[in-house]
Amino acid sequence: MSDLLDVSGKKAIVTGGAAGLGLAMTEVLLEHGAEVAIIGRSERVEAAAHDLGKLGQVYPVRGDLGDRLERRRVFEAALKALGTVDILVNNAGIQIRHRCEEFPLEDWDRVLETDLTAVFELCQMAGRIMLATGRGKIINIASLISFSGGLNIPAYAAAKGGVAQITKAFANEWAGRGVNVNAIAPGYMDTEMNTALKNNPTRFDSIMERIPAGRWGTPADLKGITLLLASAASDYIHGVVIPVDGGFMSR
Repeated sequence: MSDLLDVSGKKAIVTGGAAGLGLAMTEVLLEHGAEVAIIGRSERVEAAAHDLGKLGQVYPVRGDLGDRLERRRVFEAALKALGTVDILVNNAGIQIRHRCEEFPLEDWDRVLETDLTAVFELCQMAGRIMLATGRGKIINIASLISFSGGLNIPAYAAAKGGVAQITKAFANEWAGRGVNVNAIAPGYMDTEMNTALKNNPTRFDSIMERIPAGRWGTPADLKGITLLLASAASDYIHGVVIPVDGGFMSR
């Protein structure tokens, strides 16, 4: 089993890898021998790379994935640092909240560009390299909102629904060519993105009542599934969207 979960020497790109869920996913890949380039848009990416250096080789790449020209530049920078890419984790995302009837089109565009279009294009860019070598693992970060509409987050719901669907679309075409494309759908996680929910007692209580595990998730709860989908242990897993939600979806 240790061989199945071994990612030693693999080259990984993790977007949004400097904090929250992305940081935990970066940690587990480093802990099991991968080299990782983390992409982020703030100075936290350099600080995180410095701290993570004790676990293995980390390359910080700063840039805005919501900008199409910048997106291509940062991917090329990550690729140059690593030499190639065996694992891609599409984790970076933003959240903007408005009521549906008030949601500004400019905010819609920002969320869709970062949370969906960037995922699509990064899959393409990494996928071309993986297809040429006949192997690779792509892990997209979907959401429980891939399955439901949420409240006050129509753009995020559209983006995460799209992430689930493009994961299946890529898998349909690439499964027979050695590239695994799958998605993780985190449940309600104790991260910065969910601060507004945690600070709303009514919403917080309603969410807690539906989680059989009796707690919100933590970034560390994604480590196991990340390693599974990044390693040979998932070689016959294609096109799935796996909830990691403390049982929320089963309630």
